[in-house]
Amino acid sequence: MLAAAGGLAMAYGHPESEDQANPRSEYWREVRGGTEGYTAASGEYTVSSLIQDDCQNWQQLRNGPIAAYGGAALLLTMVFLVAFFTVRGQVRTEPGLANATVPRWSLFERLLHWYTAILFIVLALTGLSLLFGRAILIPVLGAQGFAGWAGLSMSIHNFLGPAFIIGVVVMIAVWLKNNIPARYDWEFFKQGGGMLKGKHPHAGKANAGEKLFVYWLGLVVAGTIVCVTGLILDFPNFGQTRETMQLSHMLHSVTSLIWIVLMLGHGYLGSVGIEGALKTMTSGRADLNWAKQHNDIWVEKLLRDGVTSQPSHHHAGPTGGAPAV
Repeated sequence: MLAAAGGLAMAYGHPESEDQANPRSEYWREVRGGTEGYTAASGEYTVSSLIQDDCQNWQQLRNGPIAAYGGAALLLTMVFLVAFFTVRGQVRTEPGLANATVPRWSLFERLLHWYTAILFIVLALTGLSLLFGRAILIPVLGAQGFAGWAGLSMSIHNFLGPAFIIGVVVMIAVWLKNNIPARYDWEFFKQGGGMLKGKHPHAGKANAGEKLFVYWLGLVVAGTIVCVTGLILDFPNFGQTRETMQLSHMLHSVTSLIWIVLMLGHGYLGSVGIEGALKTMTSGRADLNWAKQHNDIWVEKLLRDGVTSQPSHHHAGPTGGAPAV
C-alpha cells in the first residue's frame, strides 16, 4: 500500500477537533489530488498514485455522455430507417428489370467489400458489447456470463482490428477513382438522391451520397481516426502516455458510433432500400435498366467504351426487357 495513503488514513482515523473539515472529504480529496507515495509495482504508466483522477473523469465521460448520446443516435437511426421503409417502400427499377446485365464489380472488389464489411460488423458488435454491455447484457447474461462475453469480445476486437485496417486502406486506394467529386453531384443532393418521387439524378459509378457519406466521411475520415486510435489502443507497449490512451479511446468510441450510423444507412440502401442493389455486390453485374436509373453517366460511358451487356437469368419485367446492347 502506498505510504501516502497510510498517512492519510491515520489523519482520517483521528480528527483533531470538531471544527476540523470532514476528514473523509479531506482524505478523498487528497487521494484524487494525485498525491504520490511509494509502491513496489512497476509499469508503463504512473503507478505511485492510489487513484488516477483523470481516469475517473474518463470513465464518467465514457459511461455517461458517450454511451447515452451514442445509444440514442443508433436507436433513432434504426427507428428512422424502419419508418422510412414503411412509408417509402423499396425503390423499384423503372420501367422494370431488363433481360440484360453489365459488369459492375470485379471479383477482387467484391471479395474486398465483403471481407471489410464482415469485419466491420464483427468489430461493431464486439465494440458495442463493451460499451453498452453493463447496461444491456448483464440483465440478460448475468454478471458472470457478461464477464465471459466481454473477455471474448475484447480478444476478438483486438485481434481482428489490424486485419480490418488492411481492408480499409485497400478500399480507400482502390475506390478513390470512383469517388472524385463531379459537377453533377450537387444536383443529387438537391433532388434528395432520388429517394423521393421523381426522376433519379445523374450519377457516375458512385453517386454523390456514396461519395460523401460512405467514402469520404466513412472510409477516409472516420476510418482513419478509428484505425489510428485502434492501433494506439491495441499496442500500448509502444510507450503511449495514459492521457494519449484515454483521448484515443474517446475518439475511437465517438467516431466508431458515427461510422456505424453511416453504415446503417448504407446497409439499408444496399439491401432492402433499393431493388437490385445487393445483387450487384454478390454477382458483380448490374441490371441494365437498374444501371441506367441509378448510375446513368457510368453506364453510358461503359457502353461507349465498347462493353456489351449480357442476357440475364431472370424473366423480364411486366413492361418487357431491354434487348442486349
